[in-house]
Amino acid sequence: MAGANLESLDLAALLCSRVCHDLISPVGAVVNGLEVLDEAKDDATKQFALDLIKKSSRTASAKLQFCRIAFGAAGSAGAQIDTGDAETISRGFLEDDKTKLAWNIPRTLVAKNRVKLLLNMLLIAGQAIPRGGKLTADPVGSGEAMGFKITATGTNAKPPQHAAALLAGDTGGEDVNAHKIQPVYTGMLAKACGTTVALNAQPDTVTLETA
Repeated sequence: MAGANLESLDLAALLCSRVCHDLISPVGAVVNGLEVLDEAKDDATKQFALDLIKKSSRTASAKLQFCRIAFGAAGSAGAQIDTGDAETISRGFLEDDKTKLAWNIPRTLVAKNRVKLLLNMLLIAGQAIPRGGKLTADPVGSGEAMGFKITATGTNAKPPQHAAALLAGDTGGEDVNAHKIQPVYTGMLAKACGTTVALNAQPDTVTLETA
């Protein structure tokens, strides 16, 4: 399935696989915590299980809220989304002990597809700093045509393999799979918004910016 020729059903199936991949880990941890709690015979073990369940439940919830907007319909056609809400779910999804998010985008209502594009750009940038670091979201322009610049800074920052080509819809003649669909989808969103996404990698820094 070449990126430019993805059928609607193929795109839906691959995006669902991508979402399921994100959710398997925290949901599995909840199940493990419940099993430990069921078998626990002392208070320390019960508390460990409860802490695991709480933490994993929060993680699963944050991922679901993020994916709902990043990949889902998130309202009717032509809907607008508050960038303040986008900031909240982005922090819940991306921030942890290793990674922090600096959000410089003003609070305003932006067309749904532009917010989806922003969230998907953040996803790619987050993947560029697996050891943690800092993500910075800046506006490019203003108003209805606002674009975005995402900067990922961290030790040995490196973009996902073939991300620049996949953003442009170039799959190298290979089939698109669940590992490749997210940058391909990001490029599709950019096209739908009348823009493109350029990726630039420097030592310890990766940037994605709409044109």
